[in-house]
Amino acid sequence: MAKIAFLPGDGIGPEVTAQAERVLLAAAAKFNLSVETEKALIGGCAYDATGFPFPDETLARCLAADAVFLGAVGGPKWDAVPRDKRPEAGLLALRKKLAVFANLRPITVFPELASFSRLRPDLVNEGVDLLIVRELTGDIYFGEPRGEGVRDGLRYAYDTMIYDEEEIRRIAHVAFNTARSRRGKVCSVDKANVLAVSRLWRGIVEEVHRQYTDVSFEHLYVDNAAMQLVARPADFDVILTGNLFGDILSDLAAAAAGSLGMLPSASLGAGAPGLYEPAHGSAPDIAGQNKANPLASIMSVAMMLRMSLAAPDAATAVEEAVRAVIRDGFRTADLVPAGGGVTPLGCVEMGNKLLEYLG
Repeated sequence: MAKIAFLPGDGIGPEVTAQAERVLLAAAAKFNLSVETEKALIGGCAYDATGFPFPDETLARCLAADAVFLGAVGGPKWDAVPRDKRPEAGLLALRKKLAVFANLRPITVFPELASFSRLRPDLVNEGVDLLIVRELTGDIYFGEPRGEGVRDGLRYAYDTMIYDEEEIRRIAHVAFNTARSRRGKVCSVDKANVLAVSRLWRGIVEEVHRQYTDVSFEHLYVDNAAMQLVARPADFDVILTGNLFGDILSDLAAAAAGSLGMLPSASLGAGAPGLYEPAHGSAPDIAGQNKANPLASIMSVAMMLRMSLAAPDAATAVEEAVRAVIRDGFRTADLVPAGGGVTPLGCVEMGNKLLEYLG
């Protein structure tokens, strides 16, 4: 029996999570998988209920699970909460406790949705299919020391960017191994002309590449990588980078897909439960209105089926159902052309349509 911990979170998180859970259970039934789900609190709703954004009970359920699904966390309601109690602190604690160091975020442009891309049609019509491999538990988000104070009458703050060679080595292996099952290309992104951390990053990645001579490899500085992602997105296969740069480049690359509602993600570690979540945020402006796009969550379920539950056939069936729904013209509000002409489906209705196509 595979146990899945669902953490709906805040904003639209509960809405998209509900559809993801429905699809997971339907796929499990279709392919004779034994799956059990349970829910737990995280983020702002957890803070409201317990005073902590990541309660001990939630941690226990996650560690006992075979995989964890996260909806979204955060919102302006908690902007004034102390830093260590904010919803985002719960998310960082979840990643740290699960030791999920490799964030995999695929960016794919569906041909039927190419017109929604923020990039020129000729750039996306070539076919954009890239994967960002982002190191998730190091870098400036977790580096010590950090703090703030007053000096000479001026307020200041500081954070520390830090990586050790083993953290770099293990994420590099993930990127090169993954490239072997794709198009065999890795682009490592850093800022080695300025940062000592990036010089270490570059040296260790080059060492690891010597074990993968069948994979083509290049370096790009992060500023140049940002420009190249919008100038020639179809040229990229696997992009390997650190936590901060990966956070920024992932959202930049999302412009190619046209909607964050179409971007799934997986975060994996060594032996710990995998963490799966849509790339979008909590979108409090549309929460509770049945307007959210659940497809990123549903595609995250497909990644869970393949990577944590060893059910590739079920994963493929979910992915094919998503492609068929898009191919046949069904859209949520974020994917309706500016001129109209398409009646959008609500979050629940899109979930219903996926279940219908899944069969």
